[in-house]
Amino acid sequence: MNRLRSSAFDGAWINSMATEDVDPRFSDLDAWPLVSAMEAMWEGQLAAVAAIGHALPAITAATEAAQAALGDYGCLVYVGAGTSGRVAVQDGAELTPTFAWPKERVRFIVAGGDSAFVKSIEGAEDDIDDAVTQIDAARLTPHDVVIAVAASGTTPFTVAALQQAGSCGAVTIGIANNPGTALLASAKFPILIETGRELIAGSTRMKAGTAQKVVLNLISSGIMLRLGRVYRGMMVNMQPTNAKLKRRAEAMVAQIADCDPSHAARSLEQAEGDVKTAVLLALGVGRTEAETILKDGDGNLRRVFAELAKDRDSDRDSHPKAPAARKQGGAVEP
Repeated sequence: MNRLRSSAFDGAWINSMATEDVDPRFSDLDAWPLVSAMEAMWEGQLAAVAAIGHALPAITAATEAAQAALGDYGCLVYVGAGTSGRVAVQDGAELTPTFAWPKERVRFIVAGGDSAFVKSIEGAEDDIDDAVTQIDAARLTPHDVVIAVAASGTTPFTVAALQQAGSCGAVTIGIANNPGTALLASAKFPILIETGRELIAGSTRMKAGTAQKVVLNLISSGIMLRLGRVYRGMMVNMQPTNAKLKRRAEAMVAQIADCDPSHAARSLEQAEGDVKTAVLLALGVGRTEAETILKDGDGNLRRVFAELAKDRDSDRDSHPKAPAARKQGGAVEP
């Protein structure tokens, strides 16, 4: 760690980082008509998103590795400082309401602690010892996935945390906006998003931050896709905790089970708000059987429907003259 500490305060690195460079095209940005400045900043946001395209193979590889590691017990751990830390927290905080990802399986390791979520904690990003302490307290295993984000790629807290996580055997993903940096070198799955110079030099809350948010969205959503928490573009693991979400859940059950809204609402109530169970109830499956089927299919509706269709076809082949059984509410489709 001493090697990292000494390099953290070496001013030479700042001269080689695009995110810190002044872009001569915008050196007089503050003197431009506001409408022109707004257009330039908007175009910068578009360029930031476009820069992600080159990294899609790396993002996909990281996502596949994360999904494979997590299993039934692994945690997603987000690491960052300053803007990057807050962007990471924003992504992770949405996993429970969107995908019913267990709260205890998402953690945040942020420079300065929880108070840094809403205000700047000066000097926290240089605290290597705190990074190591927080990682050690998380008691990581090879089933855990650590996603560390730093626009510069050199933030001492973030680099130290990722290195320590790697020594614990966790899957490590590093996201940075500058090439050849310590964060990328320390990650098992490095993701470089070259967003280049900021319109306001060093203000990585702009282009770099936008790109980071998109990459995190891709990774976390991709993990949930592969874990069966999405079916036909719907967030079927969502919990209906308010009136809006209850209406959304009822609509999902009605659409998937091909039944009328009132039948979907009754099924959802019987399933105590569990959308996947409600779908099977709406199709005429009993509560206990529905829960068993979902457990056997790892909660993946597409897999469950494929197995049900296979069983139905097998039964039809065994009894070719028997009439097809009708399910209340609709037909099972894989």
